[in-house]
Amino acid sequence: MRVAIMQPYFLPYIGYFQLIAAADLFIVYDNIKYTKKGWINRNRMLLNDGDALFSVPLKNASDQLDVCEREISPQFDAEKLLNQFRGAYRRAPYLRETMALLETIVRHPAVNLFDFLLHSLVQTCAHLGITTPLRRSSDIGIDHALKGQDKVLALCQATGADHYINPIGGLQLYREADFLAKGIALEFLQSRLHPYPQGGGEFVPWLSIVDVMMFTSPASLQAAIRQQFDMTRPTA
Repeated sequence: MRVAIMQPYFLPYIGYFQLIAAADLFIVYDNIKYTKKGWINRNRMLLNDGDALFSVPLKNASDQLDVCEREISPQFDAEKLLNQFRGAYRRAPYLRETMALLETIVRHPAVNLFDFLLHSLVQTCAHLGITTPLRRSSDIGIDHALKGQDKVLALCQATGADHYINPIGGLQLYREADFLAKGIALEFLQSRLHPYPQGGGEFVPWLSIVDVMMFTSPASLQAAIRQQFDMTRPTA
């Protein structure tokens, strides 16, 4: 039973979906503090051969609120964002298929930020052929006052995990001995991004999954999600 746990992101990069696909259960943190200037409600797309931010604006609120307590701004213009995608990728070979997905995501009526993001992840996974179930962290019966590694361990134990998978960027966050003491193997996923034709100048890496979907055939993208990464164990 392989479990992965992450906070929600808006149309994240391919490594996020590789992590979902590599797990038997993917837990999405909803009761975790919203962080400014991260990737929770924004990401990067290709525009004029460079990267450009796109985002979903939020209603003004306290910085202490969890993701599940934040709301999307009433000024959010879904059609404006969709037109930004259409303009940026107007010559992309898979524009039609990708825009059909983006219309379903961006026009979703949820006002709650987490509900909007979870719907986005579920829809994108279905589009990519990823069948891993996604669960809200708050639906799992643990002490949710726990933090960091202790919370991860509690979630793993509550869901029967014998493997915990984390992105390679979190290598220093966890102690392998603590996981092994609970009968859980600790693994880290490192994505290997192979450059793909973006229809212009020099390749711009690690953009939103939107960019990969616009320029990559469904079969090639599904193969990349399942094959273009390395799984490693912590080193002593």
